[in-house]
Amino acid sequence: MRLKNKVAVVTGGAMGIGQATALRFAEEGAKVILVDIAESEGKATERIIVEKGGDCEFILGDVTKEADWERVMGTVEKRHGYLDVLFNNAGTNLVKPAIEVTMDEWDRVMNLNLKGVFLGAQNAIRMMIRGKGGSIINTASTFAFIGFYSMPVYCASKGGIMALTRQLALDYAKYNIRINCVCPGPTLTPLVEREMKLGLAKAEDILQGVPMARFAQPSEIASAVLFLASDDSSYVTGTGLVVDGGRLVY
Repeated sequence: MRLKNKVAVVTGGAMGIGQATALRFAEEGAKVILVDIAESEGKATERIIVEKGGDCEFILGDVTKEADWERVMGTVEKRHGYLDVLFNNAGTNLVKPAIEVTMDEWDRVMNLNLKGVFLGAQNAIRMMIRGKGGSIINTASTFAFIGFYSMPVYCASKGGIMALTRQLALDYAKYNIRINCVCPGPTLTPLVEREMKLGLAKAEDILQGVPMARFAQPSEIASAVLFLASDDSSYVTGTGLVVDGGRLVY
C-alpha cells in the first residue's frame, strides 16, 4: 500500500475526480478526510469508503473560507496529529466570453479555483512544517498552458494555480514539502456532464485536438494524483503532471 497510515485531505471529494481520488487513497491505506460543500454527496462518498473497509471522515466545508480551513485542520490535528497529503481539488467552471463575464462571476470562479487552493496550501504547509513534510497536489488543467473558447476566467484561474504551485514548491522544498499540479485534459466529471446536458458544451468540441479521442475517466486522473501523493514521486516538486490524452502535443 503506497499511502499506508498516511493522513490525506481531499477537497471537492464528494464527486468526480475528488471522489475517485479519495476512493483510491483509501484503497492504498490512507486515512482520508473529505471536504466539500455538497453534504449529501460527501456523506455518501464517506459511506462507500467505510463500507469497503477504508478510513474516511467527511467534513462539510467551504474552501474559500479561512474559518472552515481552520476547522478542518483543527480536526486533523485533534484526530491524527499530522498531515501527509493535501489534494487541493475543489473547483468550478464558467463558459462565457470575456465581454459577457460579470465581476460576480469572475470573483466566484477565482475565489473557488485560486483562493481556495491558496488557503488549502497555506494551512497544510503550516501543519506539514511542524511534522515531517508532505505532498500537496493542486488541480490545475491543460488550460493552464493553452486557451479554449469562451473560458477566460477558468483559464486564468488554472494558470494562476500552476504559477502558485511553482512558487510554493520553491519556498517549501527545504521543509520536505513537495507541491505539484495534476493537469487533466477532458474528463467525464459530473460538472462536464451537466454542461453538455445544458447545451453549454458539446462532446465533439471538447474532444477536438485530443489524439486519444475520448474523455478521461476520473479514476485515470486519480492514478496520477496517487503518484504525486506517494513516495514514488519523492524527487518531484514544482511541476504539472499533464494527463490529457495527448492534447498538448496536437
